[in-house]
Amino acid sequence: MNKLSPYLLPMLLLAACGQPENEHVKREPLTYPETRKDSTAGDSLWGTWVADPYRWLENDTSADTKAWVEAQNAVTNAYLAKIPFRDSLAKRYEELFNFPKVNGPMRVGNLYFIWKNSGLQNQSVIYVREGLDGEDKVFIDPNQLDPAGTTTYGPIGTSKDDRYMAVSVQKAGSDWQEIMVYDLTTLQPTTDLIKWSKFSGASFYRDGFFYSRYPTPAKGTELSAASKFQKVYYHKLGDPQEKDVLVWENKENGDLYVGLGVTEEEEFATLYVSTGTDGFEMYYHDLRSGTIPKPGTKWMTLQQGFEHKTTIVDFVPATGKFLVMTEVDAPNYRLVEVDPMNPAKENWKDIIPQEKELLQGVSTGGGLLFAEYLKDATSRFYRMKLDGSDKQEIALPGFGSAGGFGGKRGDTFGFYSFTSFTDPGSIYKYDYASGASEVWFRPELKFDPDQFVTSQVFYPSKDGSQVPMFIVHKKGVQQNGKNPTLLYAYGGFNISLSPSFSTSRMLLLEQGGVFALANLRGGGEYGEDWHKAGMKEKKQNVFDDFIAAAEFLIKEKWTDSAHLGVNGGSNGGLLIGAVETQRPDLFAVCFPEVGVLDMLRYQKFTAGFGWVPEYGSADNSKEEFDYLLRYSPVHNIKPAKYPATMVMTADHDDRVVPAHSFKFISTLQPAQQGDAPVLIRVETQAGHGAGKPTSKIIEEQADKWAFFFHNVGVTPKF
Repeated sequence: MNKLSPYLLPMLLLAACGQPENEHVKREPLTYPETRKDSTAGDSLWGTWVADPYRWLENDTSADTKAWVEAQNAVTNAYLAKIPFRDSLAKRYEELFNFPKVNGPMRVGNLYFIWKNSGLQNQSVIYVREGLDGEDKVFIDPNQLDPAGTTTYGPIGTSKDDRYMAVSVQKAGSDWQEIMVYDLTTLQPTTDLIKWSKFSGASFYRDGFFYSRYPTPAKGTELSAASKFQKVYYHKLGDPQEKDVLVWENKENGDLYVGLGVTEEEEFATLYVSTGTDGFEMYYHDLRSGTIPKPGTKWMTLQQGFEHKTTIVDFVPATGKFLVMTEVDAPNYRLVEVDPMNPAKENWKDIIPQEKELLQGVSTGGGLLFAEYLKDATSRFYRMKLDGSDKQEIALPGFGSAGGFGGKRGDTFGFYSFTSFTDPGSIYKYDYASGASEVWFRPELKFDPDQFVTSQVFYPSKDGSQVPMFIVHKKGVQQNGKNPTLLYAYGGFNISLSPSFSTSRMLLLEQGGVFALANLRGGGEYGEDWHKAGMKEKKQNVFDDFIAAAEFLIKEKWTDSAHLGVNGGSNGGLLIGAVETQRPDLFAVCFPEVGVLDMLRYQKFTAGFGWVPEYGSADNSKEEFDYLLRYSPVHNIKPAKYPATMVMTADHDDRVVPAHSFKFISTLQPAQQGDAPVLIRVETQAGHGAGKPTSKIIEEQADKWAFFFHNVGVTPKF
């Protein structure tokens, strides 16, 4: 049987380079909890035995795992408590975070729903007013319903007559959702309750709605077992869930995501079927006959097979045609008109042809089309008629990101938001007839955004590809090679990173630090070609792009290795784990957050099967096993001097299960040959990140930035 060494030799040689000695950082020896190793655990994959000595940590509900988490958190908390400026950072972050935040408005009939947070509330309160200028009344206050602040509420669908609203309820950060229904004539919940739904909206039709759910999981496996056999049901208002009607299922393939939508006037149902996060099938059914689809119903095909992304944006009653966004024959996307009665590709008509810039998205509202383009990862918006004519650019406030255009067919105005790296942004009211924008809400801040500057650079990656990167800093910062710097990236799943605001980054920028965001391949910033250049066997391009970004920052004297920290979450956590094992000499601090770190087994948990189109799977072929093993962070840790590392995860993360982080740190701690701390911070009653209460955010970010500053040898001044 083959040994691992042929696959790991390149990483071993790189690891031997070691982490840079930070002579200006005083460190005390750390004693880590002893983690039990099971010498028999592992798998034989394609003729290679792969040891997995910490597999027992995959059982997230066992007493042994809970005890291990407590022991690790105790070491981490004791370390953080000794950092003298940690509490001062928390106090300053609380001051920065304590400003009014507003989202919305969302219109339903004559009601407007607005999300407000006075500053430090754990969750935003949902208010409702009659008419845009009406008085706000509390609709849902999550802080009253759950004093711990770990439950979130969010609208996911409204009825055609504007009477009913379906609301998703998620607890402790889990992806599992309950669906409640509110009667908007009384603003009170009905008796309707849906359980074991996940990744679902509520699409109303007649006197009920369609939704997706999974079978009830076995007790004790709710947060770790693979989610299999998602189905679509129809729920009639007033009925118990047990009476819901099955609409669609696939009995043979449990590894499918499925969702059903309904067009505005309930003309068509649209069915989305996907093997994961890349490519999907799209079908539709004419609802005007009044029949609810059921298993065996013949759906019309718009896109079959999982090689492409073709989705219905809207149905236009005046023409009887669909507006469809697609990357078929257009890697930068285009909008086409499709006849539901004759949907073959050769009959498609371009409404918005493919252009040089990425067509990021298209929405409709008030009889108009709104098209969002990305130009070097920043927003450009255009309005036009539904046939694509009369194209006009919408003037945005500056260099950043916008979103929110669109609405119902009869709307006369809408809202959009605009933000940047140093400004949480404002909400604008947009008049559809005149095209005029006016500020509807602008927050009062505890800092001056004008004191900071953002620039964009392009740097060469290992293979010569030009990669864009944003650099943000306070005015007057010098390129002296010593600035504390945090480099952030994602690089995957066709996701584009545009300028966005983070209050916690202000802790760095106020201290004269530098924040850099690199738009790596694997993302969607330049369309499908850019995305595919960082998928599957080409994933190493993503890591090379990131390493080149770090080297560029050092070369241009923004920082040096002793002052450089790197951060990424989820797929970005994989990125940090991979570059840390490949280039431990390059960074002073690493933060892999909620990362996918075991690339040989990720597909066996919760939603992991859905990432196979992006990564490949060790179960599929020896070729895919080989390239995954070459970079899988857990499998590429060897004795070396590693950067100061704080792995970050949460006990209720059922997107990327915490076992990834548990196994990574268990492998890293005994492999650490230097004196830099390698710790794990496990948040309790929290998940992958969404809906985290303010109190936990403040604690988490204070810990993170205290760890960063301490390990780059910088004492913040307040």
